[in-house]
Amino acid sequence: MFTYINPEIRERLIRDGKLRRINSDGEPVETDSTASPGQHLNLLGPIPMPLARGTQHPTVRWYACVRSTELSEVEHLASTLREQGGQHLFSHLASSMAVNSILVIGKPEESDNPLVRVHSNCLTGDIFGSRRCECGPQLEAAIDRIAEDPHGGYLIYMAGHEGRGIGLWAKAATYLLQDAGEDTYQANQSLGLPDDSRDFSDAAILLKHFCQGRSIRLLTNNPKKLDDLAAMGVQGIEQVKHVVGVDDFNLQYLKAKRDWGHKLADDDLDTPT
Repeated sequence: MFTYINPEIRERLIRDGKLRRINSDGEPVETDSTASPGQHLNLLGPIPMPLARGTQHPTVRWYACVRSTELSEVEHLASTLREQGGQHLFSHLASSMAVNSILVIGKPEESDNPLVRVHSNCLTGDIFGSRRCECGPQLEAAIDRIAEDPHGGYLIYMAGHEGRGIGLWAKAATYLLQDAGEDTYQANQSLGLPDDSRDFSDAAILLKHFCQGRSIRLLTNNPKKLDDLAAMGVQGIEQVKHVVGVDDFNLQYLKAKRDWGHKLADDDLDTPT
C-alpha cells in the first residue's frame, strides 16, 4: 500500500485540523515538531463513514493513525525520490507499516464511561468470514453493542495483530499444525513464536487521547488486554464480557483460549443446537 501524501496536501490537512499528532500520553503536539517523535501518533480524520456491518449500520467518524517514526521514513524516501526525478520508483513506498483505526460511534464524548472494543485485525475472520475463530462475529457484535449504547463509544482496530501478532503467513502455517492436532497456542510455539506478541501501546495512546482520563467499559474476555492497557496508563477499565459466534468449527479454539486464561465459562461455550 502507498503511504505517501503529497506535502502540499499534507499542509492543507494540517491547516484544516484533519491531520494532527499526539504523544504517548495522548496529548497534542506540534505536527511539524523536529523533536524526537518517540511514540507519537499521527491522526488523520475525522472521516464520516456509513457502515454496512452488523444490524445497526451507524455512520461513524473514522480516524486513521500511524506512528510518526514509521511515517517519517516513508516521507523521507518520497522526498529523495522526488528530488532525483525518480517518481517512477514510487512503488518502493509500498510499506507494511501498521495503520491502525479508531471508529467514533455515536457521541461517546458525552459519556462518563464509554463502551470500547480494541479489536485485533483478522483477515480470515473479519473479511473472509472464517468460522475457525470468532473474530468476525465479535467485530460485528461490537459495532452493534456500541451503536446501541446510549452514548456510543469507540472501536479501535489494530492492524498488524494477525494471529496474535505473528502475521498472516505464519498464521496459515499454524492452521496446518492445528489440523494436525495442535491447539492455537501450541502451534505458535512449534513455529518458535510467542503465544501472544501483540502490542497494545498505540491503542492505549488513542484511549488516553479520546477518553481524557475517563473510565471505560472494555468489551473483551482477555485479561491480558486489560492488564496491558492498564500498565500503559489507561485508567478505570471495567471488563464487559463479549462472547459471540461460538460454533462447532471454533469450539476447540475457544477452549484453548479459556485454558490460556480468557474469562470464558462453560456455558459460554455452548454451541447452537
